[in-house]
Amino acid sequence: MVDHGDPINTIFARDLYDGLADESRANQLITIADGIIEDVQPLGAGETVPSGTIETKVAAPGFIDIQINGAADTQFNEEPTTNAIARIASGARNGGTAHIMPTFITAPKADYTKAITAANEALDREVPGILGVHLEGPFLSPERPGIHPKEFIRSLEPADVDVINQANGTVLLTLAPECQSHGLIRQLVASGTRVFIGHSNATKSEVERAIEAGVSGVTHLFNAQSQISARDPGVVGCALMCPELFAGIIADGLHVDQQNLAMVAKLMPDRLCLVTDAMKTLAGTITSFDLYGTPITLNQGRLTGPDGTLAGAHLAMDQAVRNAIALMDMSPAQAMRMASLNPAKALGLSGELGTVQIGHRASFTLLDDGFQAMGVVVDGNAFLAQ
Repeated sequence: MVDHGDPINTIFARDLYDGLADESRANQLITIADGIIEDVQPLGAGETVPSGTIETKVAAPGFIDIQINGAADTQFNEEPTTNAIARIASGARNGGTAHIMPTFITAPKADYTKAITAANEALDREVPGILGVHLEGPFLSPERPGIHPKEFIRSLEPADVDVINQANGTVLLTLAPECQSHGLIRQLVASGTRVFIGHSNATKSEVERAIEAGVSGVTHLFNAQSQISARDPGVVGCALMCPELFAGIIADGLHVDQQNLAMVAKLMPDRLCLVTDAMKTLAGTITSFDLYGTPITLNQGRLTGPDGTLAGAHLAMDQAVRNAIALMDMSPAQAMRMASLNPAKALGLSGELGTVQIGHRASFTLLDDGFQAMGVVVDGNAFLAQ
């Protein structure tokens, strides 16, 4: 059963971060009609909040997670179904995420087609908050598998392009460009697929050729990719210096050192996207599970395989925002842009999501004054913390 939330008409925010200004706006009344922002106005002294209005300490554009593998005891790879997507979206909402790109990682042969089918059905059924699907693999580099099963990694083929082009909504594909045909990458980009570099050992020249083919981002910056060296910047250095590239980053304090977090936030604040890379433990009850034969265990907030390899993250988006403020020296407005406007731009959706503007979709993250999630609004429908 899919929960579609409760339709609302007005929100009153003591502080509104609109995704554009560097400071919040005080005492803002947001009017919604048919899932669209109709008006945003300050409430003057002596004016009363309309009956039925949702009141919140802080409102921000709805957070967008472009990389989430699971939540609420549900792993997309284990259960690539519409109902699973709905449960993952619900778990993500506990951490203030309004919209998700459910992420399916490397699996045998063409199993990723099940993820595309599930996402298509979720969009058809209007499951709240689903933007499309993120396929992270199997078209990766065997030199940088991370926790992905190395035996399932393979190269992109023309038949894969045909299948991926049948997906509805937004498609994000993570691949290692040095292992693929750039002609096939161009075909994907021409069809609207957003292609990111990830699990890649690409050199500077290989990244530059990938950008020419239409690649537009990097998945989980610093992790499972070529690093900066004296004579080659690798994927990491190219992400920092190439204005064409967005980058997701896991700001849990475990995947990336604090100094590196602060550095990239300073160098690419308008291209950096907070992601959770969350697994089924997020908003769930389990503390261990199996990933294609590899046991994964949650211990002190860290998800690892038997050899200590990080296996996704146990991170909610509101925590990622708080970490961006504390670890990356970002202002609240900057941190919230990294959770909303930047991912919207990375997906080509900034004309409808990522900012609070008249005519945009009425999607919000509602927070207390410590930036803890209190609920979300997705296309005019509220999901409030119990």
